[in-house]
Amino acid sequence: MVTMVQIKDETMHRLKQIKKERGLITYDDVVQFLIKNEVKSKLQSMCGFLGKATREEILKDLRDKHDRF
Repeated sequence: MVTMVQIKDETMHRLKQIKKERGLITYDDVVQFLIKNEVKSKLQSMCGFLGKATREEILKDLRDKHDRF
């Protein structure tokens, strides 16, 4: 399925730059590249989310199997 999207001239210029710099073939490849980088950056930003807590500290308040319904 092909979809047309309206973008500003400046945005098109930036997409062309990324396409050329990264050696990508299509603008779909550029969009996929940008999406993947966004997901990677979000995953990296979660690194260290729990701080320096040990595994035991993290799991200590979880219920045991016999506490489950």
